[in-house]
Amino acid sequence: LNLPFFPGSPTPRFSSGMSQQQQQQQLSQQQDFDPVHRFKLLIPQLKESLQNVMSIASQNFAYNTSIDNGVKSNDATVQRFDKSLEEFYALCDQLELCLRLAHECLSQSIDSAKHSPNLVPTATKPDTVQTESLSYSQYLSMIKSQISCAKDIHNALLECSKKIAGKGQQQGIL
Repeated sequence: LNLPFFPGSPTPRFSSGMSQQQQQQQLSQQQDFDPVHRFKLLIPQLKESLQNVMSIASQNFAYNTSIDNGVKSNDATVQRFDKSLEEFYALCDQLELCLRLAHECLSQSIDSAKHSPNLVPTATKPDTVQTESLSYSQYLSMIKSQISCAKDIHNALLECSKKIAGKGQQQGIL
């Protein structure tokens, strides 16, 4: 059972034929790929990393101040600020990627709903029949038009790449 999961959508329902352990494993796998869930998991790590950066910066300032004032220090080893800052920035980059992915999933979900807003009723689930559902023939014609559009785009891209390749060869001859 492989159900799509989009951020912000309700947790998918599982059939009663699955065991509790299988359901938890399925949910865990979906949460691993859910950028919003990953974002929520990274926030506490980011807070801890920021606290670590500030603590190390404070220690380094105190150490450098004591040296500047001519006070002999006890040669205490101070942690490297650049390493802790690098860890903080790495977490920020991960958070940025999670947010970008969540935004992309959301826009893909919106586009999907816009271009295929109606469900096709199935014989196995008659309770999902809605008044605005597409008939199977309407669904097939919509899919055929989408495939035709994708083929047109593919052909246009092929023509464009051939033209670019042709111009590059002509310039190489000159």
